[in-house]
Amino acid sequence: MPTSKRLNVAVVGATGLVGQQMLKILVQRKFPVASVRAFASERSVGATVPFNGEHLTVQRLDESAFQGIDVAMFAAGADISLQYAPSAAEAGALVIDKSSAWRMKANVPLVVPEVNAEDIRENEGIIASPNCTTIPLTMVLEPLRKRFGVRRVIVSSYQAASGAGRALMDELEDQTEAIAAHKTPTVAATSHQLAYNVIPGGWKPDIDGYNEEEMKLVHETRKILHDLELAIAATCVRVPVPIGHSESVLIETEKKIGPGEARVVLGEAPGVMIEDDPHAKIYPTPHHVAGKDEVYVGRIRDDLSSSHGLMLWLVSDNLRKGAALNAVQIAEHALAMGVI
Repeated sequence: MPTSKRLNVAVVGATGLVGQQMLKILVQRKFPVASVRAFASERSVGATVPFNGEHLTVQRLDESAFQGIDVAMFAAGADISLQYAPSAAEAGALVIDKSSAWRMKANVPLVVPEVNAEDIRENEGIIASPNCTTIPLTMVLEPLRKRFGVRRVIVSSYQAASGAGRALMDELEDQTEAIAAHKTPTVAATSHQLAYNVIPGGWKPDIDGYNEEEMKLVHETRKILHDLELAIAATCVRVPVPIGHSESVLIETEKKIGPGEARVVLGEAPGVMIEDDPHAKIYPTPHHVAGKDEVYVGRIRDDLSSSHGLMLWLVSDNLRKGAALNAVQIAEHALAMGVI
């Protein structure tokens, strides 16, 4: 992005799937870095991670690690963010956190730049990036909400193994190879065998039968859209796909909307691509979308059970727009706004 200002950037969780994508995307988008420091868990200290044709040595994370840092991107777990994000903010860095630690805190903006970039201004040193299913859903809901109003949303997610981290992604590959070799696959990274299977859970359940992932999708969507009364229910499912989260979405609008109108509105929405011609077998799939930055939408059709219902299918790369890219875009917007 065109600017004369160069920033000192820290990536926490630099050895993980999302952290490595952050480093890659900083280069791809020509983010104006003066320097980049990589941090990860104690066992990774001294290891190296690739960045812009070179290698960064992973440094030890502690409360004094953020002196001189302008932007600290956290791609580690919630515990790490809760422990170290305040130290980074106190040192003067703008923290952009991918974990669930800060998302629902009242004084922390939860941002999808295509939807609510102005909320970036309200930060007190920490900005949260939403869950990897929430981001694409809000990018589709917001343009429809602006034009037609949204009354109710029912969403089912089909989430890739990489959403749970490298361990499950590797285990899916190992299980698939074991099954192909007529061996019994090992199950360690999640509750059930994922290869040749679908798991309608694996996240912490709550008392009502919903799970943590489903309620993240509900609460985060309401916060981002500034609509705390939005009627929304979710079912989250893990599927044997390496990369790419898919969602089947039913949207009830205030004003009647047809599929044609929806295609036009969504086709003009930032970061959204329409792939919708089922007769020609054109619709988004995780395999096709992996490695891309946009949210792809297809199967747009009327809900036959409702006068104001619209159904659609969306897919996005959960490691890029669902995680790392969204964080980098927040930093880009913050820089353009003069927040950094």
